[in-house]
Amino acid sequence: MIKKILFPCLILSFLACDKQQEPADSFKLASPNGENKISFKLDNNKPEYAVSHGDIEVLSPSAMGFVLRDNDSLNNFEIVNTKESSFDETWEQVWGEKHEIRNYYNELVVELQEKNDSKRKLEIQFRSYDDGIAFRYIFPEQEIEDSIFIMDELTTFNLKEDGKAWWIPAYAEQRYEYLFENSKVSALDTVHTPLTIESESGLALSFHEANLIDFASMTLEHTSGTQLKANLVPWADGVKVRTKGTFKSSWRTLQIAEKPTDLITSYLILNLNEPNQIADTSWINTYKYLGIWWGMHIGKYTFWESETQGATTKNAKEHIDYANELGIDHLLIEGWNKGWTPSWYENAMHQFSFTKEADNFDLKEVTDYASENDVRIIGYHETGSNLDNYLEQIDSAFALYNKMGIHDVKIGHVGSKLNMKEWHHGQFGVNYFRYVLEKAAEYKLTVLFHEPIKDTGERRTLPNIMAREGARGNEYNAWSDGNPANYTTILPFTRLLSGPMDYTAGILDVEVSQGYDGRRVHSTSAKQMALLVTVYSPIQMLADLPENYVDKPEFQFLKDVPVDWENTKVLNGAIGEFITTVRKDIDSDDWYLGSITNEESRELEIPLSFLDENATYEAQIYADAEGTGYQNNPAKIAISKKEVTSKDSLNLELGESGGAAIRFKKL
Repeated sequence: MIKKILFPCLILSFLACDKQQEPADSFKLASPNGENKISFKLDNNKPEYAVSHGDIEVLSPSAMGFVLRDNDSLNNFEIVNTKESSFDETWEQVWGEKHEIRNYYNELVVELQEKNDSKRKLEIQFRSYDDGIAFRYIFPEQEIEDSIFIMDELTTFNLKEDGKAWWIPAYAEQRYEYLFENSKVSALDTVHTPLTIESESGLALSFHEANLIDFASMTLEHTSGTQLKANLVPWADGVKVRTKGTFKSSWRTLQIAEKPTDLITSYLILNLNEPNQIADTSWINTYKYLGIWWGMHIGKYTFWESETQGATTKNAKEHIDYANELGIDHLLIEGWNKGWTPSWYENAMHQFSFTKEADNFDLKEVTDYASENDVRIIGYHETGSNLDNYLEQIDSAFALYNKMGIHDVKIGHVGSKLNMKEWHHGQFGVNYFRYVLEKAAEYKLTVLFHEPIKDTGERRTLPNIMAREGARGNEYNAWSDGNPANYTTILPFTRLLSGPMDYTAGILDVEVSQGYDGRRVHSTSAKQMALLVTVYSPIQMLADLPENYVDKPEFQFLKDVPVDWENTKVLNGAIGEFITTVRKDIDSDDWYLGSITNEESRELEIPLSFLDENATYEAQIYADAEGTGYQNNPAKIAISKKEVTSKDSLNLELGESGGAAIRFKKL
């Protein structure tokens, strides 16, 4: 269902009034509720914009434009035309954290032309939403025969106020897999987006981009004071973007909220992407899955052929039996193919086969056995970032999965650079990841990217992209010092603002009894359960060894919790401290709650006003047992039931790095 209303500029009285009061080279655009305003003008023929929220100046006048090859600046213009409009629609996600999303904005399009002899044109599109603003550049077709090389983008974001920023470095070997730093904006270096800021003005801000196609990713470079500048990720030769005839940047986005929790339920990034392009989506399904995965990371199994090889026919069948017993209908098998060695992860253009099986593994026997037991296998392709090798085999690899009844594929890109040469998030990587996603759609395969390009809302257009990693997942707890207790209380306000993440939660044996000495998960088991609500993904891995779920009463919540939702609300939270999220199941009247805290224990009173006011619910509560914390009896879970209504409140007691997971079953 899509409901659209398109208004011409003549009926936008607030826009018309602003335009009449300003000189001919200055314009203002307000959001539908009037709170978020964009100002645009030419200053000495150079375009610049500013942003305010109510009476608060968010961005002071900030530069715009590009520098092309040979120091050819594209920023000396006159305005030749403007267009104003409003747009209002409600559209449905194929799957998601909220089923129906309203896309309501006011738009200003400014058409510019250079004042010099070349007379090149540039169009800037501005959109103002109630939850933020966005703009992008369009260089239209204008009979330019030579290739266009963008060497720099001049866009700046001149923050009026300083603030606390949560960030990870942009140019680093581990891509996006870093712990978040917290510092003043004025002390930043060059950082990835989403960049989340708690401004001194009291506003919560998030800089990102949307609808990134055939362009370089935008990182943010701190220049001086509180000014940030668009920093396009380059090709190996230093060119930022190479194109011919025309180009269209991604949307530069700024989400604006009164408090950080409101950033989480902003759908601005999705709204700036094109509608679903896959006509028949019947083959795209959300799911939970087990895997021959955690055992490899904790050292119980190896990825490669050995006495403890994880991906064997025997082991796969045992895991299928576990999946059948536990009622989980998907199983991921990593390491099934030829090419795995003890040094596969080194930056050496490693050669994998994506059609030949490893010794001791029979793909047809395993997929046949899975089918007999109503379990679907998730295929795995680790490219090692050797994309030349992967793309040569991609059609035959996807065709093999089709033949074997495999409908879902996880694709990894371990390596500091793609083809040991290009950044994952440069134009080369952007185009590669898009190509693979479109190719997978041809074969009706859903995709889970690891070591990916960042999410910019593509899931609206191509909903076969189910999730990505793009951060430090639970695996870091298996073989490194691990993720600290506050990490998952930062993710919803930062990385997850871009889209779903495959965090691989649900570890019940948080002390990792079969793993490496001294390694453990820095949370309670109840917090691991709550993560399936606070960390959104349409596919959720129950990542523990499957035997650790057998005969555990708390597994019932992991089995029950959905992965597709009618609605999402964030009840409370503070970045790096705690968060409580509730989501309504799309297929029932039940709600689910996840509440987690950092290294501090915490008591929270949770009003249940989100429930149907005319109903009674059974609250099925899985929480930290009394005295439990991540360093003290962390696997102890207290299970209880209680009848509640929307007029009630629940008191939650979370242990250190603890949590609570609740199903509200409508009676």
